[in-house]
Amino acid sequence: MADIASTEAVHPAGLQHHFDSLEQQSDASTLGMWVFLVTEVLFFGGLFTAYLVYRSTYPDAFAVASKHTLIALGALNTAILITSSLTMALAVFASQEGNGKAVIRFLVMTWILGASFLVVKGIEYTTDFHDHLVPGAHFFIEGTNIGHAQLFFSLYFIMTGLHAIHMIVGLGILIVMMYMAGKGKFTKEYHIPMEVAGLYWHFVDIVWIFLFPLLYLIDRHK
Repeated sequence: MADIASTEAVHPAGLQHHFDSLEQQSDASTLGMWVFLVTEVLFFGGLFTAYLVYRSTYPDAFAVASKHTLIALGALNTAILITSSLTMALAVFASQEGNGKAVIRFLVMTWILGASFLVVKGIEYTTDFHDHLVPGAHFFIEGTNIGHAQLFFSLYFIMTGLHAIHMIVGLGILIVMMYMAGKGKFTKEYHIPMEVAGLYWHFVDIVWIFLFPLLYLIDRHK
């Protein structure tokens, strides 16, 4: 028994064999996630740059097209994601306290909010389809250059669609975290998976915070 206790003291629960300590493992995991998020920033940054270049080139057409976005649904989704950031932060805090039940409770709330975001976005896409705002042969907006307005909605669907894909990935990550919490994996000493998952979720939320004003609000008064 003494040998087993000694082994556990040397190799804490959750520590992978290729790390010397939980602190080293935590630093490596966090660094790895930040490196990944930097690549995501570069990815979305390219799309944001393209959007801003075309918007400055065709300001009138983009302003008219922007008025056809459903601002009420966009605002609702913004509120949903801001709330989900709060519940995710509470889930991370609960994992740091080793409170598995609270982790699951807050993760379920976060998952429901994330799924609600996708439902609202699905409603918005369906409305866009019926209003002939999907780029293609049936696209039409009265009172503007069809080609330039179509460019706006091409970027709109690409950017929001890629964001939705990231949200779906995030929902999958939440399910994994719920499973780990249910198995009692998180303790005061070991909770790095939740912290890394939290970083990813907050990044997805922040991307939307930039998408909402760019696509729904700028030049809407024109």
